[in-house]
Amino acid sequence: MYLISLYFDEKTNKILKRYIERIAQRTGNSFMTDNRVPPHMTISAIEAKSIDELIGPFKDICEKLHSSKIMFVSTGQLLPYVFYLTPVMNSYLRDMNQIIYDEYSKIPDISISRYYKPESWLAHVTLAKTLNKDQMMTALDAMISDFSPFEATVSRIGLSRVNPHEDVMTHIL
Repeated sequence: MYLISLYFDEKTNKILKRYIERIAQRTGNSFMTDNRVPPHMTISAIEAKSIDELIGPFKDICEKLHSSKIMFVSTGQLLPYVFYLTPVMNSYLRDMNQIIYDEYSKIPDISISRYYKPESWLAHVTLAKTLNKDQMMTALDAMISDFSPFEATVSRIGLSRVNPHEDVMTHIL
């Protein structure tokens, strides 16, 4: 499995890391910190035989994209395990998801996860995963006392492997 993800400016990274660390401390679930998962927003999840199939189209995609600001406005849960922040779904995010889908859907022998196809993608930044029910409630409690909407700058896009997370290529937008 390979991911295409957005990364953020340093100010946003500090905010997101603070939330990740706060939830880990309060819940005792340190999956995100133990695995050094950087704050990111996955735009596409792709199954491919080789990373080589993905590099050329990734470079083409990078030529079409630019940096932009987005607003994180809410928290959410993908039950039963994931706690996240979600931005306003604006034309920038919607168009980026579509551009990536259009580029990779042309390639035979790869598969794009149904959760990352246009009109199915839930834009989010995971703050904690592998949570049990009690940890989920604790994560919510931690964010209720700390979260307020904020503006973020998307500054990079990356192509990575998963389990463990490993950047293959990144591009400054």
